[in-house]
Amino acid sequence: MRQVEKVAPSQVYTEQVAANQSTGLTPANHLMNTNGQNSDAAHFDAIVIGAGPAGSTAAAVLAEKGRRVVILEKQKFPRYSVGESLIPYCYFPLERIGVLEKIRQAAFVKKYSVQFAGVDGRISQPFYFFQHLEHEASQTWQVWRSEFDKILLDNALEKGAQVLEETVAKKLIRDGDQYVGVEARGKDGVSRSLYAPITIDCSGRDGFALKRNDWLVRDPKLNKISIWTYYRGGLRDKGHDEGATTVAYLPEKGWFWYLPLAGDVVSVGITAEADYLYRGGKDVPAIFEREIHVNKWIEEHLVPAERINDFRVTGEYSYRSRHCAAGGLVLAGDAFAFLDPVFSSGVLLALRGGEMAGDAVDAALTAGDFSAERFRGYSEQLCSGMEAMRKLVYAFYDDAFSFGKLFRKYPDLRSDTTDCLIGNLFRDFDPLFKAVAEFADVPKPVPHGAPLTTASKEMTEDKAAPA
Repeated sequence: MRQVEKVAPSQVYTEQVAANQSTGLTPANHLMNTNGQNSDAAHFDAIVIGAGPAGSTAAAVLAEKGRRVVILEKQKFPRYSVGESLIPYCYFPLERIGVLEKIRQAAFVKKYSVQFAGVDGRISQPFYFFQHLEHEASQTWQVWRSEFDKILLDNALEKGAQVLEETVAKKLIRDGDQYVGVEARGKDGVSRSLYAPITIDCSGRDGFALKRNDWLVRDPKLNKISIWTYYRGGLRDKGHDEGATTVAYLPEKGWFWYLPLAGDVVSVGITAEADYLYRGGKDVPAIFEREIHVNKWIEEHLVPAERINDFRVTGEYSYRSRHCAAGGLVLAGDAFAFLDPVFSSGVLLALRGGEMAGDAVDAALTAGDFSAERFRGYSEQLCSGMEAMRKLVYAFYDDAFSFGKLFRKYPDLRSDTTDCLIGNLFRDFDPLFKAVAEFADVPKPVPHGAPLTTASKEMTEDKAAPA
């Protein structure tokens, strides 16, 4: 495996989007009168923090319904993001907001399957989505997130949303117990106050509201570390298998991801326990090189490859916010919760969360009710889907569990398992996880994620009170 001079991130992650740059749509630049007083331009039906998949989807849903919505985005698009592998049920929110044709026209690698590679290099029979799902959604994509996310943002703009790029949300504006807007600072250094009866926090793992409100609750058993980078020239299979996601096992329930992207690039990463990865020290390049030689499939596929970017590291990334909403505020996407990436659920949950939040906010605007309780249904539906995926992730990391054992005893549950894996999460999985519990510890649903109501405030205060 060769290593060459690193390519600048701005080159690596934008080389696929040269033909899809700015739409020329004008952002909402003038939000204050020259005398510094708030103008009508600073008042919206909804403010969205973050232009990632959740934020752009929520904004598109609202704008299409005729709502006046503005997106605050701290970066300039296109920008880098990890999480390139889409699962089949991403199709449906993408269809809902009207971007499927643009996704099809982009130079994304088509993904038909997932396969698993043992430490010894033996590869499983690819699992083809079309064997379970007789729908065009069974073909999905490995995407450059820089381009994918920009397609979503441009779509929201085309539907009438406004965007302020390179604008950082600094604090939420309150009126008593109700949030009524956001104070933001633009690249010119000027702070501006924007007002709306509802703010949707889609700030991703920055966790704008959950960190400021001390709502962050980590999942103690999914405390993993990920290290990843990008290669050019790695081997890939032919035909339908060219775009397959490969999960390549490491000892102690660690694993590699291997995602073929456009431009002859592959995204390659490791997820494992910190004790396993850092057992010989914290030299990240040395750790990655060591683990490449542990899995024969990964080793063989990277022999002709050239690493073209620095390593990136993240950890302790499975969490959920204590609350999904407060008066005048709702959280969506990674700003609300994130799960271990083994089954590539992140983009799906962001798209669906943004779609659901957009619909819930539209209903709140129609009713004129922006209380936290208004979003209880949103919370219950979203958390139920997250819990299904969370249980499957727990099983994956359990030493006693394997899909082979499960299916040998319960062959009729293969379909339910597949539904979960492809993202059909919002349905009843009780029979599946009752069976999984015979082989692995299935976690109980986390008790948090509900709206911050008066009752929940009182319960929190009671728990905090001295005995």
